[in-house]
Amino acid sequence: MERQADPDLASRLRELLRSLPDERLPITYQQAAEALGLPPPRTIQRVALALEALMREDVAAGRPMIAALVVSRRGDLPRQGFFELAVSLDRFPADPAHHAAAYRQELRQVLAERSE
Repeated sequence: MERQADPDLASRLRELLRSLPDERLPITYQQAAEALGLPPPRTIQRVALALEALMREDVAAGRPMIAALVVSRRGDLPRQGFFELAVSLDRFPADPAHHAAAYRQELRQVLAERSE
């Protein structure tokens, strides 16, 4: 059974990502959980589910995916689930060799849209 994101959490996360200054971005999943005041357990999982909901909304609306502003603490890329969903939403190419470049382009588009 697929877990569903809390719609309120998804909208709060979108507002958080819109409100942060560019120099603080991207943030980690943990930083997002802390900024939203999420109590354990499963804080990262809840953030990930909310990000997936935002990805679906953004793709459906033809917008850059604001979820690109959240990355893993183990590097400068989102977690694997981000890429899997981006591929299934036809936003990213299926070939994982192109995921990092597709992500960087998406991040540029999100940051550009924020400054409009």
